[in-house]
Amino acid sequence: MCGILGIVGVEAVNHRLYDGLTLLQHRGQDAAGIATSHDGRLLLRKATGLVRDVFTGTHMQRLEGNMGIAHVRYPTAGSSAAAESQPFYVNSPYGIVMAHNGNLTNAEKLQRELFESDLRHINTRSDSEVLLNVFAHELQALRPSKSVTPEQIFATVAAVHKRCNGAYAVVGMLVGRGVFAFRDPLGIRPAVIGVRHTDGGSEYAVASESVALQGLGFTLLRDLAPGEAVYIDIDGNLHSRQCAENARLSPCIFEYVYLARPDSIIDNVSVYKSRLRMGEKLAKKILRERADHQIDVVIPIPDTSRTSAMEVAFHLGVKYREGFIKNRYIGRTFIMPGQQMRKKSVRQKLSPIDLEFAGKNVLLVDDSIVRGTTSGQIVEMARDAGAKKVFMASAAPPVRHPNVYGIDMPAPVELIAHDREVKDIQEIIGADWLVYQDLHDLIEAVRYDKHPIETFESSCFNGEYITGDVDTGYLHALQHSRSDKMKKSGAGSDDLVVL
Repeated sequence: MCGILGIVGVEAVNHRLYDGLTLLQHRGQDAAGIATSHDGRLLLRKATGLVRDVFTGTHMQRLEGNMGIAHVRYPTAGSSAAAESQPFYVNSPYGIVMAHNGNLTNAEKLQRELFESDLRHINTRSDSEVLLNVFAHELQALRPSKSVTPEQIFATVAAVHKRCNGAYAVVGMLVGRGVFAFRDPLGIRPAVIGVRHTDGGSEYAVASESVALQGLGFTLLRDLAPGEAVYIDIDGNLHSRQCAENARLSPCIFEYVYLARPDSIIDNVSVYKSRLRMGEKLAKKILRERADHQIDVVIPIPDTSRTSAMEVAFHLGVKYREGFIKNRYIGRTFIMPGQQMRKKSVRQKLSPIDLEFAGKNVLLVDDSIVRGTTSGQIVEMARDAGAKKVFMASAAPPVRHPNVYGIDMPAPVELIAHDREVKDIQEIIGADWLVYQDLHDLIEAVRYDKHPIETFESSCFNGEYITGDVDTGYLHALQHSRSDKMKKSGAGSDDLVVL
């Protein structure tokens, strides 16, 4: 899970790229980067840290140009080293810079092909650099002229689709020529495009979520279709084409559960409304399984679960209360690299309001329970605050399988629900009872009223990997490559580069 953004404007885009990244900060807290193009030069700043820490006033002044791309990183493949911050750059052909959200499931095979056949060298363990070099090689193979055409971009993307497996939403820039973006043939990772009309002409932006477009004053046009590519040339002309065979929309359902902001619209579905419906369906299951539930108050575990928790309380006919105060200066614990950091962050992140717990039977509602690290500590905090009984409900089904498409769920042994029954999980986290959402209900909550989405990428819940190329050997290798030890390797920080 990362955040991508690209803008072609009629005036400088540096500050809008910065502002857009702050709106996408929830998608990645490990690193950030911005690349712009001005007078045929590429200007790039990237480093580890939050957006506000990576860019200074001096950096922003030097990031000149009317077009650029940006990225916030959440490490899954590779490590947390500064060298693996995005965007990545290759100088041939033209000078191409690219940022990527997702995970290539055949990255190792592609890397061998790049070295042995394409004669390209990869400098990091990042699959994003692999994807960039595949794109560059396929574009070079077309023997492009000095001025690249939209047809050449689309032919290149079509070739990328044939070689690359997995999930990828991509934004890239040809130095001095234009910005391109494309989405994998299954549309696993999100990408949207918007327009802003000015006196000087139309400006276009591509982003992971509509919230970034809205915050920058762009009007949402639509989602990029699975397999589609768009190219916005330096003059602000928009070109688009379907570049994949047998494309079908199968978005990641975990975007709606946790990853995306509630004010975003993904594949024409409101994240906020889908979470409301998750709460409604969860309440109905609680009533089926726990008719005599004895709940006095429903309390969300902030922030993502608030929307569902309010609807749970409404349909159960009990009070909704805010029982935890969140420290806004602590990041999202789910996407923090390293189990020890996650454990340490929970009590720094949340503080209970004792009077909302004292002497009450409390239902805690969370968006999902992945590792169980935070859940057990939060149940303990509720008891320490005086709760008589502590019940727990998850707006998502049990997470039993690794996610291989860009979410940090690599090792089955790290997943509390893997090979465990609900009653076992309930004992581990210390709850008096535990209820999970059913997968069928989750799907219906997102795909309401016969929405055209036919299937969802739901592998973390059902173990079905829709790209068809994930086996036990791949999962073992991924578990090793994404270990905490690997993520901690590497150090240093990249300064602004003018190329």
